[in-house]
Amino acid sequence: MNTAALLWGSVRAENRRFWRTPIAAFFTLGLPLVMLVLFVALFGNDPQATSDYGPLTTAQFYAAGLGVFAAGSATYTNLTMNLTTRREAGILKRVRSTPLPPWVFLSGAVLSAVWLAALSLTVMVAVGVAAYGVEVRLTQLPVMAAAFVAGAVCFATLGVALASVSSSVSSGQAVANATILPLAFVSNVFIALDEPPEWMTRVGDAFPLKAFAVAFTDAMNSRDGWSGFASDRFVVLGAWTLVGVLIALRAFRWEPQSPQSQPRRQRSSRRSGV
Repeated sequence: MNTAALLWGSVRAENRRFWRTPIAAFFTLGLPLVMLVLFVALFGNDPQATSDYGPLTTAQFYAAGLGVFAAGSATYTNLTMNLTTRREAGILKRVRSTPLPPWVFLSGAVLSAVWLAALSLTVMVAVGVAAYGVEVRLTQLPVMAAAFVAGAVCFATLGVALASVSSSVSSGQAVANATILPLAFVSNVFIALDEPPEWMTRVGDAFPLKAFAVAFTDAMNSRDGWSGFASDRFVVLGAWTLVGVLIALRAFRWEPQSPQSQPRRQRSSRRSGV
């Protein structure tokens, strides 16, 4: 098989694996939708002031913000858990002994995560348009697509980087959740703040989740006379992408880190000298 066919097969296999885990599908796709419905029901759908975007309806704000959060989770969190679980179970090590090139296997996992991120974001915006009258200008679709690609690639590389430095599945999962959830609050994703504290603004501006949210929300809610292209946010996403790439290139491992994480049969064989 040629390389393109191998890569396509790897992406399809990753997608099937994802949909066979209902709990992962719920937290990636279902939970943000539930949050959208709850927030609009609790806060109404009247325009309200926000520090980053000006006045937006509740649905307009959350359809974009929660869509970005879902896309970040589909790449960053899922890739961290996926790769650390497979590495510590010895699956990544065995992949290197198969005819499949290792980079095709890894690329398949990353592209599958990006596809799920695109699906999550699209579903959130589509539900906002259909159920709550969220407005999307067709002329802004290229800028929205550019913001999505920059954000999804950034969080995918950070997911691979975190998997590279995580010593176990539990530590990878804990760090992923302990970073993305607090950042969602300080990045104006979960709460629409008009005048947030200065420290919160500075912290949010330094990290990629707010850059992703602002870049995409600005593109979707562009005003007359402005293209919606938040160039400064793309710079932040590019910088964090570079950080993720450098860490992944330096630290990514295919073999389990500790003997305790290896399969029981393999450990028994080593103790018996086989």
